[in-house]
Amino acid sequence: MSYIDGFVIAVPTANKEKFIAHARKGDPAFIGYGALRVLECWGDDVPSGKLTDFRRAVQAKDDETVVFSWIEWPDKATRDAGMEKMMKDPSMSPEQNPMPFDGARMIYGGFAPVVVLDK
Repeated sequence: MSYIDGFVIAVPTANKEKFIAHARKGDPAFIGYGALRVLECWGDDVPSGKLTDFRRAVQAKDDETVVFSWIEWPDKATRDAGMEKMMKDPSMSPEQNPMPFDGARMIYGGFAPVVVLDK
């Protein structure tokens, strides 16, 4: 069964095009290392919650937009091997592909699907 890496970040709204360029430069490497697909989603309807929400989770400021991204892998073993290669890939270094956001406020995790419904 597939394996999912999920990410939520706060990107300065003024950096939208820089973020897209960053993703277009880095995301093909995930595919090259075995990912099935990568989705980068710019916040469009991200409501404030009563107890918590996406904005609070990443301490988004008023001039930032929440981005929700995920990578679908064929399985966890492929993900583990692919992520190991990504960490060693010099083209993915902050010097080669600087993050246009505060990476310290990124939340992320790996997830094993328990229900999958396809059309």
